[in-house]
Amino acid sequence: MISFQPTEDQKLVIETIQRFVKERVQRIRHEADENRTLPAEVINEGWSLGLLAGWVPEEFGGLGESHSAVGGALYAEELAYGDLSLALTLLAPSLVGLPVLEFGTPQQKAKWLPRLAEDKFPALTAALSEPGWNFDPNAPGTLAVLEDEEYILNGQKVLVPLAAEAEVILVYAFEAGKTQAFLVEKGTPGLIIGEREKNMGLQALPTYEIKLDYCHLPLSARLGGEAGCDAQKLLNYSRVGLSALAVGVARAALDYAQAYAKERQAFGRAIAQFQSIAFMIAEMSIEVDAARLMAWEAAWTLDQGQDALKESVLAKNYADEMSLTVTDRSVQILGGHGYIREHPVEGFLRNARAFAVAPGLAMV
Repeated sequence: MISFQPTEDQKLVIETIQRFVKERVQRIRHEADENRTLPAEVINEGWSLGLLAGWVPEEFGGLGESHSAVGGALYAEELAYGDLSLALTLLAPSLVGLPVLEFGTPQQKAKWLPRLAEDKFPALTAALSEPGWNFDPNAPGTLAVLEDEEYILNGQKVLVPLAAEAEVILVYAFEAGKTQAFLVEKGTPGLIIGEREKNMGLQALPTYEIKLDYCHLPLSARLGGEAGCDAQKLLNYSRVGLSALAVGVARAALDYAQAYAKERQAFGRAIAQFQSIAFMIAEMSIEVDAARLMAWEAAWTLDQGQDALKESVLAKNYADEMSLTVTDRSVQILGGHGYIREHPVEGFLRNARAFAVAPGLAMV
């Protein structure tokens, strides 16, 4: 039987995140978007919540709890409710940590998992997306060739978060007929970090284009070593994470528009009392709840050790459309104010557009 009732520990974490979002994140959201940077102290405070350290084994400095995709989805939604750029920043280390936890060799686990349990925020990230409308994560254009006891990577990636400072980038590449992942450490010859990208949304999240120009890697760089990894399972974790984040953004937009509609007066009464506005808000609420349940179902399926491809793909596709619809309607409800940067709904809309074009930005 499917149950999404949070545990007592999960409820405590959710309450802690909500308090952090209310007291710290929402206050700096607008300035961070305008300045295209997040305050370091806020990132450090968010990291100190220890959201990823929980599932790091005790032998590597973590709490040794079982990894829970449902728990990750709950936390991701609350973070994105505050600010999507901050949420993606704080979750970026899991783009390396979770794949290593699932498929890493003992040596890879010993090297990288302790980073997730340290007090200092670790610069770890992954590179999945590629330029071009026909990008397929199951057959990326980046190629890895085994030659003379080493791998040679060639290709191009875009929308790589925190790449300029990253200690390691987990690069997804096509190798021997399937997608595999490779741990490319900072300073590796052939790894070229481009300039920071100028995106429509996610202004406070630095993303970069990277190139792999005959990047030579030892055999030990392949995630999972000789056994490799199940890239499809990792993609499912990513789809669930992005779905939950989309719900958080949409929920924030809905709450703001609803509060505005209750206060804004027209013809002597609040605009929320007009049928067209009331029906719009009701439909937005239905869409948010539906997307959340689909994300939870996909996460629960993953936690049961079952193949969650169908559930995660459906949740991701639905959440992509839902977030655009809800944030756009939030702008409509605010009228002219919705188009002004002093109100956050236009930013919610810009950020929501990223979900459909940027796979692999998060993982829970």
